[in-house]
Amino acid sequence: MNVFDTASILVTLSAALMYLNFKYIKLPPTIGLMGLSLILSFIVFLSGYINPSLISFSISLIDSVDFNKALMGGMLSFLLFAGALHVDINDLLEQKILIAILATLGVMFSTIVVGSLVYYLLPIFGLQIDYIYCLLFGALISPTDPIAVLGILKETSTPKSLETAIAGESLFNDGVGVVVFTVILSLATGSAHSHIDVSEIFLLFTEEALGGIVYGLVLGYIFYQLLKSVDNYAVEILLTLALVMGGYSLAHKLHVSGPLAMVVAGLFIGNHGKMFAMSETTHKQLFAFWELIDEFFNAVLFVLIGIQILVISFSLNFLLTGIIIIPIILCIRFIGVSLPILIMKDSANLVNGASKVMTWCGLRGGISIALALSIPDIPEKPLILAVTYIVVAFSILVQGLSSKKLVNNILEA
Repeated sequence: MNVFDTASILVTLSAALMYLNFKYIKLPPTIGLMGLSLILSFIVFLSGYINPSLISFSISLIDSVDFNKALMGGMLSFLLFAGALHVDINDLLEQKILIAILATLGVMFSTIVVGSLVYYLLPIFGLQIDYIYCLLFGALISPTDPIAVLGILKETSTPKSLETAIAGESLFNDGVGVVVFTVILSLATGSAHSHIDVSEIFLLFTEEALGGIVYGLVLGYIFYQLLKSVDNYAVEILLTLALVMGGYSLAHKLHVSGPLAMVVAGLFIGNHGKMFAMSETTHKQLFAFWELIDEFFNAVLFVLIGIQILVISFSLNFLLTGIIIIPIILCIRFIGVSLPILIMKDSANLVNGASKVMTWCGLRGGISIALALSIPDIPEKPLILAVTYIVVAFSILVQGLSSKKLVNNILEA
């Protein structure tokens, strides 16, 4: 199956499911698309007993799309830039300390605690993997997914200060989480030198994370100047596409965090660029274009997440482990956000119940699955991948579906 055929099937499938959801089911797009694609996957699976060629075709379709490369190597750049483009940087700066703590120390705290608890939990189910792989799972499941989070926040009536904190954390902890995951994977697979020490890990982390932020600022400034020098929305839209595609590709060559660079560049263009480098016509056209890009890639992404279930191996032990791990992750998430909020509640101007809202609205999504799929073919991979999928499915379908009601109940209490 060539690239065009694969893309055609995915886009057609996404369009059909989006139509069904919008016309009849009327769930938030991210939840509706994933739910419908899961139902479709189960129908395909059951139909396979009658017509095995249907499953073979479906699996070949999924195998023709490298989910990790599709998301982490391309789609993520568009989604993060589009998400950051609509965030008000002034609101973000008001929450900067809280967001910085949650996106860095919060991710590291969750990685260590989740990994440690999973290590001692697995033997109860007759499963055992090395501690470093438990930390690897902790790293990939700890960051909240900005794509899922921003999609759900559109459906809630969250106060502006709290919405900014949730969105800002999800935009930045994604990039930090990828860096933490990369470092731990290097240690786990032995691709790092055996004598690597804490200082080298810190240097690698700083190079990726801080380098990504600085690189994003440089990109944003360069393209801001280019946008300012012309007044033609077609040219300016093409320039932003070049920023995202060329900038993200170059980030990998420079060994800096592409996700963090796209967030920073998106914030720069969406705020400073909007005010000083765009006419009113360009502003409307460019922002409408990126909103469409956001909706399009979101649709394809959550359909891809749903159909991945056909190629993931599940066992009773894997299912039970995943179900037990869900409340553990939520409890650790609650502790991780409660402590900084408790210390900074007044300065951050957050409402009562902010910790509960941030815990439940901190969804896991495609990034966690993509990172799990990026693990080499080692004996520990099937368990990590299956448990990750269970946590993500619960997060999007259960947490996502109940977020609006929960937020309203907490804020009204």
